[in-house]
This record gives sequence, C-alpha cells and structure tokens, in this order.
Amino acid sequence: MARRRPPAANSRYRERGFWDARYREAGAEPREWLGGLSRFRRHLEPELRPGDRILVLGCGNSALSHDLYELGYTDITSIDFSPVCIEAMRARYAHCPGLRWAVMDIRALQFPDASFDVVLEKGTLDVLMVEERDPWHVSPQATAALHRVLAEVSRVLRPGGRFVSITFAQPHFRKRHYAQEAFGWSLRHAAYGDAFHYFLYVMRKGQRLASPDAALGRELHRPPAPAAPAAPAPPPPEPADEDYLLAIEL
Repeated sequence: MARRRPPAANSRYRERGFWDARYREAGAEPREWLGGLSRFRRHLEPELRPGDRILVLGCGNSALSHDLYELGYTDITSIDFSPVCIEAMRARYAHCPGLRWAVMDIRALQFPDASFDVVLEKGTLDVLMVEERDPWHVSPQATAALHRVLAEVSRVLRPGGRFVSITFAQPHFRKRHYAQEAFGWSLRHAAYGDAFHYFLYVMRKGQRLASPDAALGRELHRPPAPAAPAAPAPPPPEPADEDYLLAIEL
C-alpha cells in the first residue's frame, strides 16, 4: 500500500520564517494548540512541586507558562526558535519577574546538565513529524531529530525530574520514541479530551522503563523484515461473452 503523502503546506511548520511571519501578525495574543491548561491540569499538576525549576520547549504564544505562574510556579524559562515570538512574549509578560524567555533551538539546549526539575512541551515535538507520510514507518531523519531533542531533554533534567510531553500522537506511534533506555527515564501516559483525544506522556528521570516499554523502544531500531516474495499474478480472466451487455437493465 502506498504511504499517505502529507499536505505540501505541512513542511512550512518547520520553517522559522513561517512562524516569524505568523507571530508578527498575531503577536503574543494567546493561542492554544491541543487545548489550554484547564484541559489537562488534573494530569499535569501531580507532576509539579512548589519551587520546581521549569523549562517550556517551543512556547509559541501559548499562555501555558503564564497560567502556571499564576498557580504559583514562579521559576519558568520558556524558549522558542522564533525571535519575533520571544520578543512579543517577553513584552506581554514583563510584569511577571519569574517568567524568563529565550530564543533557542530545542535540538541544542544552552543549559548545563541537570538544570531543571520539569521540562514541558505541548505540540512542539509534533512539528518534527509534519512531513512524515506513514506514522508506522517514521523516516530515519525524523527519528534522529526526535532522538536528538529527547537526549537534550534527558541531559538537562535533574535526577527525579519529569519530562511532560503533550501531543495528539497516539501511544502506538509515539511511545517507542520515548521508550529509549539511553534516556534513563520511565514512561507512562494519560489521555484527555472529549470527542477527540490528546495524550500526555510523563517520563521520570532516574526510573527504569517497564519491560514492555523497553521492548517497544528496541523495536524502533530493529531493521525491517525482508519483504515477502511477491505472489504470482493470477491468470487473466476468460474473455467475457459480449452478450452480457444485452442483459443489463438500465
């Protein structure tokens, strides 16, 4: 079966110029992908502790960082690769001294090892997959890009730290990427939403993966099985009697 081709416009979501233009138009007016904090708060808050140092990846113009600040989590660094976005967000929330903003590539975080208690992302990792044609067979390029980001997240998490990833990607597509023993974390997930479900994955640094998850992660790097030999083509059908046309009742 041929792989589904994604819309050509999807590739623009990986381009800084697209986002810069979008944020010039929209500014820092809040816009939420995958729902605002109220939609998944009951899943997220049990993973947060007073005084946590929090990093938000690909913050965009989401109000998530500010909403967490209003709940009392006042040590939050938010990054995005769009300078236009960061400038707008820094201005919008200048009255919140515990919110810090920085232009940064999620594939090369400019923080020392073990800098954060919590790393959050909402829809950011999905952008790495926008050009994929088949979620069952992710390209080596996208797999490598996602692995690079996850390795950086693992690096900047403190022992016992939590990585929370919020996405529309279902477990049978996304868990194998997160379930890599090299990252040194455990993995669980929860769903939220009504008619359409989103997923919240929690990885805890310093805990072991469950055996089924570890096995799933190993499958990601297993070479594909050789293709089965093609079945012989069936013989051509016998020529039909042209008189059958006369029997069709129109």
